[in-house]
Amino acid sequence: MRILTDMTRQRLYTVAVGCCLAVLLTGCESDLSANSTFPTSSRGQVYQTGNAPDDTVFGKGGLFGGEEDKNLDGGVGSGGGLGVNAYLWRASLDTLSFMPLSSADPFGGVIITDWYSSPDSPNERFKVTVYILDRRLRADGVRVTAFKQNLDTANQWIAVPLAPKVTGDLENAILAKARGLRVAREGE
Repeated sequence: MRILTDMTRQRLYTVAVGCCLAVLLTGCESDLSANSTFPTSSRGQVYQTGNAPDDTVFGKGGLFGGEEDKNLDGGVGSGGGLGVNAYLWRASLDTLSFMPLSSADPFGGVIITDWYSSPDSPNERFKVTVYILDRRLRADGVRVTAFKQNLDTANQWIAVPLAPKVTGDLENAILAKARGLRVAREGE
């Protein structure tokens, strides 16, 4: 019996995988004859406003939401292209504008700041994460977590617990700013 070298095994494996892929792809043959029908339209038909199918891959309204989603909270400013409420998003960014941003995801609704030290107290620093939980402007549509660290005598940052009032105050500031943005938008 002949022993196969590693090189020969590799080649046989590559050929076997290639044959399997060829067989699988043969099953995916496209039938684009003149009699072909498509699930959502026939050839050459252009959708007019109002006759587009509702059963898309991303659900009713598609990837960026339909008209009913845009009107959840006051029209254009409510987040038609965002995954979250636009007033809460803008208010969160405005409220935290003094802190450097580490990341901001408008579709997931997460804003993460980098550590911030005030010039008045360089021995303490803060970091904030804002979660926007809803497409509507609601009091429970935003959640804030905050972290504080103090510099000890060995120049090591030590975590310090924050009072729940701090995160509550930040949430209330964001909500007040969001309501103000909404009122200003409706007043236009």
